[in-house]
Amino acid sequence: MRPAGNVLFIVIDQLRADCLTGALSAHVDLPNLRAFMADAVSFARHYSVTNPCGPSRASLLTGQYAMNHRSVRNGTPLRHDTPNIATEMRKAGYVPQLFGYTDTSADPRVYDANDPILRSYECPMQGFDEVVEMQFEGSRDWRDHLRRAGYAVEQFWDIYKPVAPGGGAPALTDPALYRAEDSDTAFLTDAFLSAMRSQERHGWFAHLTYIRPHPPLVAPAPYNTMYHPATLPLPDRLPRLDDERAVHPFFGPALENFQARDMVHGFEKLNADDDVIQTLRAIYLGLATEVDTHIGRVISELKDCGQYENTLLVITADHGEMLGDRHAWGKMTVYDAAYHTPLLIRVPGNAAQAGRIVQEPTESIDITPTILEWAGCDVPNSMDGRSLLPLLQGQVPDDWRSYTFSELDFGEPENPTIWQRTLGTDNSCSCLSILRDARFTLVAFAADLPPMLFDHRASGEHENVAGRPEYQADLARLTQVMLRHRMCNMDHTLSLCSVTPQGPRSQPRYRR
Repeated sequence: MRPAGNVLFIVIDQLRADCLTGALSAHVDLPNLRAFMADAVSFARHYSVTNPCGPSRASLLTGQYAMNHRSVRNGTPLRHDTPNIATEMRKAGYVPQLFGYTDTSADPRVYDANDPILRSYECPMQGFDEVVEMQFEGSRDWRDHLRRAGYAVEQFWDIYKPVAPGGGAPALTDPALYRAEDSDTAFLTDAFLSAMRSQERHGWFAHLTYIRPHPPLVAPAPYNTMYHPATLPLPDRLPRLDDERAVHPFFGPALENFQARDMVHGFEKLNADDDVIQTLRAIYLGLATEVDTHIGRVISELKDCGQYENTLLVITADHGEMLGDRHAWGKMTVYDAAYHTPLLIRVPGNAAQAGRIVQEPTESIDITPTILEWAGCDVPNSMDGRSLLPLLQGQVPDDWRSYTFSELDFGEPENPTIWQRTLGTDNSCSCLSILRDARFTLVAFAADLPPMLFDHRASGEHENVAGRPEYQADLARLTQVMLRHRMCNMDHTLSLCSVTPQGPRSQPRYRR
């Protein structure tokens, strides 16, 4: 089967949607992504269906909700027979190339217990040819590059500590030990461009995944001081930390689970006053600009070598980042900032839709079916997501969803989490689901915990209105919607297949 054209699927780790459109967009320079927005279709209400990195990428690449693939934590295996974007693109004649990482934990049932693949959660997903390895906790290729470039790197995590140019104790805003041309972002881009120049001009598929602006928040010059902390808006938050804890029992453990000092290395006693918070936010934005710079290099190369017009180009993020909003850091929470991500897609031959912004709600699980359909592949019934091609072409299917659905597992079998210890939840009920429609956000728990309800026509995420009498009808209605959604999206891997006297027959899950 002849490939339909080139596919470049770029994932930026932990980039908030509002860096492009929203509260932070006026305070961060992302010229290449913004230029690409004018050439692509953007999705304004796009959400990751789960967190953190491993689960979010499992959903992104398999098209499945976490409730179906069940790789719900970093280190939780993904079933070996789960179809994913790489296994399916091979059926269309592509060789799926991985530049970066997928954070996949291998299925121990199909490996010997001594196999090294079972010692790391950062393995490549089945079907990919790993071209450049960029494991966050290993990164052998990049470390080798740094050593060859003359950097003294004795302990791996020292790479992520800032270095005072004049010696002595470093400050948060001091640069990384490496120059900008040797950063992880630059190294990965160089490797990708080098490999792509040797590719045939037609019919390649590459998955390029940038670790930044994921913490540790350390940046090479000039990105470390590109933005002045005093010029940035303060986080969106309630006045006091205790006010946040009072919103729901979930938030006490959440606020303790990940704090500002966990965003950096070498500052174990960091106090999260506003100066520190704004400094960390400034470094995060600097790292985002660094990624933008290198994505600009990639797009320029595609144009210079004549491949841009024949390349389906998708740019998104695996999940968001709280960045001090609600006094929280990281993504193990329920608020929009941890799930709302950018999604930009340019389809060859779709110039009439360039610059369009889609307002219909979309989910991270929609991306893989979109790429597969464009490439001429059948979309397996196991995939819960729906192709975005109609929306990309300016059409809205009559049965398109009116809400998004996300999940979070906050348990840990080997080492019970702070939520399990504080709330008394076990491994099976340490999870929650989030439903977001045009007005409300509903958060429901598997454990015996009260729900949360946020009304975005009132105080939004600043007030949990689930206990107020006037909202009980809305709470009941949305709870029913969530229940129906879970029932309708139970695993469809084989549920639409029938064994008949004439052999197996199967019906497609979604019809165009």
